[in-house]
Amino acid sequence: MDRHASLAAMSSIGRRGLYREVEPFSFGWLPTGSAHEIYYEECGAPRGKPAVILHGGPGGAINPTMRRFFDPSRWRMTLFDQRGCGRSRPNASLDDNTTWSLIADIERLREHLGIEKWTVFGGSWGSTLALAYAIKHPDRVESLVLRGVFLLTRKELAWFYQDGASMLFPDAWERFLAPIPPEERGDLMAAYHKRLVHPDRRVQAEAANAWSQWEGDTISLRGPEARPPKFNEEDFAIAFARIESHFFVNRGFFPQDDWILANIDAIRHIPAWIVQGRFDVVTPLASAWALHRAWPSAHFEIVWDAGHASTEPGVIDGLIRATEAAYGR
Repeated sequence: MDRHASLAAMSSIGRRGLYREVEPFSFGWLPTGSAHEIYYEECGAPRGKPAVILHGGPGGAINPTMRRFFDPSRWRMTLFDQRGCGRSRPNASLDDNTTWSLIADIERLREHLGIEKWTVFGGSWGSTLALAYAIKHPDRVESLVLRGVFLLTRKELAWFYQDGASMLFPDAWERFLAPIPPEERGDLMAAYHKRLVHPDRRVQAEAANAWSQWEGDTISLRGPEARPPKFNEEDFAIAFARIESHFFVNRGFFPQDDWILANIDAIRHIPAWIVQGRFDVVTPLASAWALHRAWPSAHFEIVWDAGHASTEPGVIDGLIRATEAAYGR
């Protein structure tokens, strides 16, 4: 393995843990010029080094654990619920909800907060959005910290939603297939999308619960993980699944399948840290490895005893070391 790829030991001895819990020192809703209003919050040190933390999905939401990957005495952390997600309004809306509108929201939020440049932190879909934002606005990115790299290619989507991960989790896969008639299983993303945009909320809810459970069953080496508590579990599941399927059937709204790797030159100069679980089933190592090969100057770490979840001990350790390095550069 080359000099930029470090392999984390399986032992938990000496691993860093999350920083202490903190509460926001400010929050609000940011108008976007459309029907959407974006909920945001700031945590940590008001005069600290700026960072923006991007949640996964698409369709997920921020949660208190996401505040704990940065030293709150040194960083000014900004978190926000993407369009249709969490506390943002209106909930689960697909109107004017694309990768490019989310990138515009990040810029709108940066300007609103008076921040010149910031570190961008994201895992899973958050890594996709972080990379796309950096490619579009490289002059506004101080550094990047990425986990569970997802390039949103056809191959990745087929692996998780059609044929691949199903062979590792056949029991969970049966539950995922259950709402879809056999004659529609040749394109499961399309079949789910049809139900998730159905006018009957009961149809949406059945599909959303199965879609969300599939990810919950596969996310961690430690077994199925419960999603963080939400204001209304059914509302969260519907928003998560609707928005995720909306982005995926539209291939992330990218003009080509390998858009991120094709535009890597735009961000090659930006300091970056990539942390990837060896046994990540949701966003397999091949994507992070492809990014590493295209961008060898980025610090790259494989965590040997981890899957996809950000809360696995080795992933926490790698991300904490990454944010420490990003602060000190």
